[in-house]
Amino acid sequence: MNAQHAGAGEIVIAVSKGRILEDTMPLLARAGIEVDASDLASRRLILPTSAGDVRLLIVRATDVPTYVEYGAADLGVSGRDVFIEHGAEATYQPLDLGIAACRMMVAGREGTTLEDFPRPRVATKYVKTAQRYFAGRGTQAEIIKLYGSMELAPLVGLADLIVDLVDTGNTLRANGLVPMAEVYAVTSWLVANKAAMKTKRARINQIIDAMADAAGDARAVC
Repeated sequence: MNAQHAGAGEIVIAVSKGRILEDTMPLLARAGIEVDASDLASRRLILPTSAGDVRLLIVRATDVPTYVEYGAADLGVSGRDVFIEHGAEATYQPLDLGIAACRMMVAGREGTTLEDFPRPRVATKYVKTAQRYFAGRGTQAEIIKLYGSMELAPLVGLADLIVDLVDTGNTLRANGLVPMAEVYAVTSWLVANKAAMKTKRARINQIIDAMADAAGDARAVC
C-alpha cells in the first residue's frame, strides 16, 4: 500500500527547479495557483501558493515519480524520460503538458556511425532506456552508468556512444559529438498518485482541466 503523506484537505505538487518549473508556472497560474517570486528564488523546498489548499514540493527531477507514487505528492511534473526510466505504470499520466521539449538521442564522435560499433559500450544515466533501445536493434551493448558529463565518455575512450537528452545540440557539437539516432521525443507530463485520483478527484481534475486548457493555448500560440 502506498504511504499517504499529503494532507487530506490539500493538494501537493512535486516539480523540479529549472526549465520545467519555469514552463510549469504559467500553466499553474491558469489554474489559480501562483507562487511568490521571492519563494521561487529561495532555497525553500516546500512552497506555499496563492491557492491555500495547494503546496509545491521542489525535488530532483528524477525523484518526482517516487514522491507521486508513494503519496508524498498528489501530482507531479517531470520529463517523459524520467517516467519511462522509473516505470510509468506506478502513476496515472493524465496530461502531456507539451513543455520543456527535447529528444532522447544516441550520439557519438563525429565521423563515426552506429554501424561502426556492432557491440558498443554506451555511457548513459538512462540505463533501462538504452538497454531497450539497443535490444530493439538486435545489438548487444555494454551499458555504463554515469550521472553527468556524458559527452566526455567517448572523448576519453570510456564508451563508444552515449544516450542522453539533447535540446539544441550545442553541447554535443562543442565536444566533437554528433547525434546519430532519436530514441524518443521528450516533453514534460503531469502525473497523479493513483489513490489521490480517487480521494481528491474533484480538485485534482479541476487542476488538470485548467492546465490542459493553458497548455493547449500555449501550443496554439507557438
